[in-house]
Amino acid sequence: MSAKKILVVDDEKHIRMLYQEELESEGYTVAVSDGREPILDVVAREKPLVVVLDIKLGPDISGLDLLQEIRRGDPTLPVILSTAYDSFQHDLKSVVADYYVVKSVDLTELKAKVALAIEKRP
Repeated sequence: MSAKKILVVDDEKHIRMLYQEELESEGYTVAVSDGREPILDVVAREKPLVVVLDIKLGPDISGLDLLQEIRRGDPTLPVILSTAYDSFQHDLKSVVADYYVVKSVDLTELKAKVALAIEKRP
């Protein structure tokens, strides 16, 4: 197991692939999930240092709900919310996330937040 594993949870395959490729080019090991498998099972299996979590995972799955589950399972695991929408910041469920990133073709901000989350991890 790599010491720097990131879990990317997104319902869009091309986003998972893009994030995986970009983060692996930075030296991280990346596990991916579409959000359908129980999140605590994925976290237990993959043991990531950071989770990058999309908010809108489909009609029946909310990333904000998964965030709540992650916090109940491991309150110290850093979570970066990633979304195409900035209105999520007004949702009270989102306040327990460590960082927020609005999706963009430029992944500089995401990479910076991942590095910061690992650096500040307890």
